[in-house]
Amino acid sequence: MAPQYKQIRISHAGKENMYTNFQNDNMNNQGTNQNPDPYAYQNNYNGFNGYQTGGYSGGIGGISGAFSEASEALKQKVVQQSFLFMLVGLVITAVGAKVASDVLLEWMVQNPFGIIALFIGELVIVFASNAALKANNTVLSAVLFTVYSFINGATLGIVCMAYVETSVVKVFVITAVMFGVTAFYGLVSKKDLSSLGGFCFMGLIGLLLVGVVNVFLQSSGLDYLICGIGVLVFVGLTAYDTKKIKDSCAFADSSNVTALSLNGAFQLYLDFINLFLYLLRLFGKRR
Repeated sequence: MAPQYKQIRISHAGKENMYTNFQNDNMNNQGTNQNPDPYAYQNNYNGFNGYQTGGYSGGIGGISGAFSEASEALKQKVVQQSFLFMLVGLVITAVGAKVASDVLLEWMVQNPFGIIALFIGELVIVFASNAALKANNTVLSAVLFTVYSFINGATLGIVCMAYVETSVVKVFVITAVMFGVTAFYGLVSKKDLSSLGGFCFMGLIGLLLVGVVNVFLQSSGLDYLICGIGVLVFVGLTAYDTKKIKDSCAFADSSNVTALSLNGAFQLYLDFINLFLYLLRLFGKRR
């Protein structure tokens, strides 16, 4: 009489358990001179398959759907947190502009090379923040982002002193609308925007070089041209960076969501600030 085997419905260790049952029963059969059933394990395994594909017909699809839902939730979390952190950075920038611009201006007047030191300091913070993000050190990266936003706010406060306050507010609203529309396009676009990103990056390098030249030429016409191209460049970079944040969600898991979000927030923050500065130079009303 062939031995009876219990059908085991398990997840990971199921095959091993059924194989162990088969081996133990075979040893018992040999001890009692009974012929082992060589197909017992196969029959049980078929029963397990039948459980998956029959009684649990939606098993594979259900698991796949669960993973898909979890992945989609992580994607949404990265995108939402990227924009949330960017908004927090803008609030910190506004605070810095309100409370620290006067102090910073006084310090720069007393220290002729203060603007150079400030510029170098901001670059150091950017590179340090990138290094912290690569190391998945979200705490350090968040602190550096906060410090950068505050210092940048104090600097922007000095720039905005040269413009009428109502004009600054109007330009900020224009910037917010342009940024929002462009970011939305980056989120919903199905196109590969890599070529756009490369083109805009080359345009950014060109803007920096022409801007240095115009420091000596002092051409107002060239300055307007630089500002116009700058607006186009950062509109393009906003769409590209937003799409890149969305694409980076493919690598998101529970351990790196915050790091990806901070990285995305930093990129969006820089896009917004630079777009604002170029629009201010174009449309801002000077005092």
